[in-house]
Amino acid sequence: MYAGVKSATIMGVDGFIVQVEVDLARGLPAFDIVGLPDTAVRESRERVRAAVKNSGYSFPGSRITINLAPGDLKKAGSHYDLAIAVGILAAEGIISTQRIGDYLITGELSLTGEVRKVKGVLPMALQARGEGLKGLIIPEENQSEGLIVEGIDIIPAAHLNDVIDYFNEEIVKEVVISDLIRNSKNKEYREDFSDVKGQQEAKRALEIAAAGRHNIIMVGPPGSGKTMLARRLRTILPPLTEEESLELTKIYSIMGLIGSSDGLIKERPFRAPHHSISYVGLIGGGRVPEPGEVSLAHNGTLFLDELPEYQRSVLEMLRQPLEEGKVSIVRALAKAIFPANIMLVAAMNPCPCGYYGDENHQCNCTVKDIRRYRGKISGPLLDRIDIHIEVPALSPNELLTGRGATEHSGQIRQRVLQARDFQCQRYKNEPYLYNSKLDSKGIQKYCLLNKEGQQLIKEAIRRLSLSARAYDRILRLARTIADLEKSEEIKVDHLAEAVQYRTLDRKLI
Repeated sequence: MYAGVKSATIMGVDGFIVQVEVDLARGLPAFDIVGLPDTAVRESRERVRAAVKNSGYSFPGSRITINLAPGDLKKAGSHYDLAIAVGILAAEGIISTQRIGDYLITGELSLTGEVRKVKGVLPMALQARGEGLKGLIIPEENQSEGLIVEGIDIIPAAHLNDVIDYFNEEIVKEVVISDLIRNSKNKEYREDFSDVKGQQEAKRALEIAAAGRHNIIMVGPPGSGKTMLARRLRTILPPLTEEESLELTKIYSIMGLIGSSDGLIKERPFRAPHHSISYVGLIGGGRVPEPGEVSLAHNGTLFLDELPEYQRSVLEMLRQPLEEGKVSIVRALAKAIFPANIMLVAAMNPCPCGYYGDENHQCNCTVKDIRRYRGKISGPLLDRIDIHIEVPALSPNELLTGRGATEHSGQIRQRVLQARDFQCQRYKNEPYLYNSKLDSKGIQKYCLLNKEGQQLIKEAIRRLSLSARAYDRILRLARTIADLEKSEEIKVDHLAEAVQYRTLDRKLI
């Protein structure tokens, strides 16, 4: 007796249909799973056996062979349990096979037959719709993810018996789509730029970074407000587009980070991993490749505080995502590509003790110590950071200034949105949307300089020994500053301000 059921696996951030083939044959009782299953898949034999018995059905005493096709693709995870159980019961004749082929089935089973939450339901649902399937049978706890996808029936199941009843047409469970799932509101932040006393230059730099999606690093002594500034950056960023929101939600679905009542993610992520993080945790990887922090920050902000404290080998792994906006992870049996279009925000002290250049504290570090400390951040990585800004300690007058003495985030955000609109209109026929993503042809077309500007950039290259990459980033930055000023022309003062944001390219002493 044979039955075929459709399930799915995840490759990168996309779903991939897996055919679960079940054969019941005469012979000594056995239960084999083939098709490159990992340990979690092989262990499903005992979960499925107990779940079927505890749901009130006898488990077949024949020779059971489960094939997960295609056979050359590694299968990992516990989400095949429900499909295997349904396939066995269909082969036994307990479940009607009339409609099984029209549905994708995924879910983990408990020993009592309850259907437990699994990861990656959203990309599976998108793939099922793309394959023309009628519906998707998923755990009840994953219902919010499935309902994001329109044009396909979503059947939530709390127990194996729910699935049996559904296919035998004994019960039809109606799903009510709440407005929360597809129309979740943007989050209102408690943080605001008006909370930050002083630091007008740093606020200006962050406004420019937000307008053009430029990477930024802040250098200053402890307590100067670097972390406070970074955490308020998201309050001035534009909202996610529908496409960006779906891409981000897929990543969080793969990691199992979508709550039972959550819908599409509408707010740009802000990820701040500790400096002890490994390269796998930051970039992604593992035996079965999974996204890291850079992918969880996709279309949002990755904040690295105390940058020199991170392992240098870990920081060097950031080069590919900063340049290409994606992470490629290659393993023996699989290759995964995760999106990682991030805006990097980093913070660091100017020296090991933190007080180099501070008028109010004495620095005890030698020049050698400072150079070794800053040397942990390589030149190629610094080249990929557009804005280097110094954040000095606050003066007594600035500390005594009351809250709300400066602009609110809403005022800054309006200028950022306006500059983003200019970029969207300018690049509507281009493969990029932001100034930070301009390629060499785009720079030649949209970042033209007059004679005064050319003289200024030549002098900057000579004095700062700028690389070709740093030169391109200065022009992109000047383009954003001009956009904030509602100017189509890049003027000398725009270019001069952009050059001033290359602090770490200058000689230390």
